[in-house]
Amino acid sequence: MKMPRPLLALLVPLLAAARAGAQTPSPFDAVDAAIRAGDFKKITSVLVARDGKILHEAYFNGADAATLHNTRSCTKTITGALIGIAIDRKLVPGVATPVLPYFADRQPLQNPDPRKAKITIEDFLTMSSLLECDDWNDMSRGNEERMYLIEDWVKFTLDLPIRGFPAWTKKPADSPYGRSFSYCTAGVTTLGALLERATKRPVPHFAKEALFDPIGAGRVEWQFTPLGTAMTGGGLGLTSRDLFRFAELYRNGGSWNGKRVVPAEWVARSIAPHARIDDDTEYGYLWWLKTYRSGDSTYRSYFMSGTGGNHVHVFPDQNLVVVITTTNYRERGPHEITDRLLTEKVLPAIQR
Repeated sequence: MKMPRPLLALLVPLLAAARAGAQTPSPFDAVDAAIRAGDFKKITSVLVARDGKILHEAYFNGADAATLHNTRSCTKTITGALIGIAIDRKLVPGVATPVLPYFADRQPLQNPDPRKAKITIEDFLTMSSLLECDDWNDMSRGNEERMYLIEDWVKFTLDLPIRGFPAWTKKPADSPYGRSFSYCTAGVTTLGALLERATKRPVPHFAKEALFDPIGAGRVEWQFTPLGTAMTGGGLGLTSRDLFRFAELYRNGGSWNGKRVVPAEWVARSIAPHARIDDDTEYGYLWWLKTYRSGDSTYRSYFMSGTGGNHVHVFPDQNLVVVITTTNYRERGPHEITDRLLTEKVLPAIQR
């Protein structure tokens, strides 16, 4: 029986309205709307997961699920995991291992000092070696921008002078955890060269076999030093989902789908404080440690951080992982932009 046209015309908009009403608004709609409105500049992705299940995944400014994000210094945290795996496999003796013996071909050193022989892997993992290296100080001899101008980045690092500690700077012995923090990309870059020599394989090959394949990561894109070693201090290209996989691996104590990938002891040591940056922030083994406040709630986090405000957070008390990628490389206060997005929009959406 054919429905009369007047009745059909009446029913069509009613059915459409019913379908629209059936779609429950997502608490993350406000997050996406604020980003698209330009309230938070150059955000490329937001991914939120609880208990390993993705609650929200959105892409902006031309990015999509296949985009390899250059998350800059988030790479350092990956490097820390690879060091832990190498130690577990007895390829590296431990974090107290001195660095210099791996690089006899880079000696004799400029600025010779017996204290250089005591610089360990742990010193580079915690950004607290005695080398004069500070990326946050344009005047520092070890500033990463100076390193990029020469060919041999490892020799650049080992040739640096020993730091001075003027009266307004705490010496390691007077600092929390006995370490004086100084952000140094050159040290983590040198860890990559050490890893290559210890494993007798290029870093990308070791990383694929030991880390990325076990967690189901897809295509990754490494950058390389002028001498051909993988750049382990920054620039690794990863998708948002693979960044989530890595963070989820640590949230689960180093296991993925019941299979051990990173030693549980290494995970625990990596996310424990080893150096203090400021009153609000501490540092583990290439992980940042901080507690965030959103509304009336607090969120303890360990997270990866890279230039432009790229952040990958694990909130262990809430079983949460939050990935925020950006291209805010030249924006003023990029980390503040990401923190505002996190505390003003993302975390409130999770609370609803």
